[in-house]
Amino acid sequence: MTQRKSPTAILHEGPRALSSDQVREIEESDLAGVLHVDIDDVIEYVHKDLKSLPGFTTLYRRYLKQRWDVYDLDFTQDKADWDEKMTEDERQSFIAVASGFHHGERQVEIELPVFMIGASEEEKLHIAAQIEDEARHTVFFDRFYREVVGLQGDDIMDILDASFPWVSETFVGPFGLLAYQADEVRRNPYDERARVRYGTNYFLWIEGVLALSVMKVTLSYARWRGFLPAYYTGFTATCRDESRHVQGGMRYLQQAVRKDPSMIGEIHNTLRTILSLSGVNSRQIYYEPLGWTEDEVRMLFFQQLRRKLNDVGIDLTPDLEELLRRVQPVLAGG
Repeated sequence: MTQRKSPTAILHEGPRALSSDQVREIEESDLAGVLHVDIDDVIEYVHKDLKSLPGFTTLYRRYLKQRWDVYDLDFTQDKADWDEKMTEDERQSFIAVASGFHHGERQVEIELPVFMIGASEEEKLHIAAQIEDEARHTVFFDRFYREVVGLQGDDIMDILDASFPWVSETFVGPFGLLAYQADEVRRNPYDERARVRYGTNYFLWIEGVLALSVMKVTLSYARWRGFLPAYYTGFTATCRDESRHVQGGMRYLQQAVRKDPSMIGEIHNTLRTILSLSGVNSRQIYYEPLGWTEDEVRMLFFQQLRRKLNDVGIDLTPDLEELLRRVQPVLAGG
């Protein structure tokens, strides 16, 4: 168990540099070693290469070295922690976050292939690897829900149906928009504007902002409490996979804007839609049992968004800056 800092204190710390030893540990650890990797280091690692953005074949080679077997995880201790150590409020908050990932991983697994059609040959290698990652992550959550939470079903779809009541609009809005955008790309896979809209929602917001932020919530909780070692291991390995996905996605968006500067308008309009959807919260996640407030999580969202855009050189329009200022919480020093 590590010493706990308050989320507000963490948010005010800002970016930090990773040592070469920390980078090596993140990149080269096998599944057993991932248990000892700090999730904050992995999230920082996502940003490490955003200014230079590795090529798609480099990302594919990292994938080959970092693949992991979801069936090597042993959830026995997680089951004991879930049943005997966590409160009901903690379990309900945790499952609300996990359910969004459970459904998101599966949705991307079946929708990302349409984005591959119009991609370059090098990008196709990277996307093919990402689809395999998403399938593995889907199985990871299927095992977690069966073996730890105790949901029952004959197949993967049964467990997805059983976990859906916990999915909040934090996830439903962006993934509902993504389904519409995937249909656009499916109808015309070479429409670069449709691809940029899809890429903005998926690579920038869903993976780069939403996923990394709420990963930090559940994984920080597990690390602080010393609970759920298999979940921590598997989901931290998932976050390492996401680093490749985010870096590849941001490379795509950066190249699209450099090739046609008018594409920045598609990015901005998509962000306006996403931010307007973020105000719909009829089914909320209560983060407090996991040590975070809703305002702290929202602040984390906006920090992640600004860092991604700043690192790849994409500016926001004045109206988007004003929108962010209006909806971004102001936190007291911590």
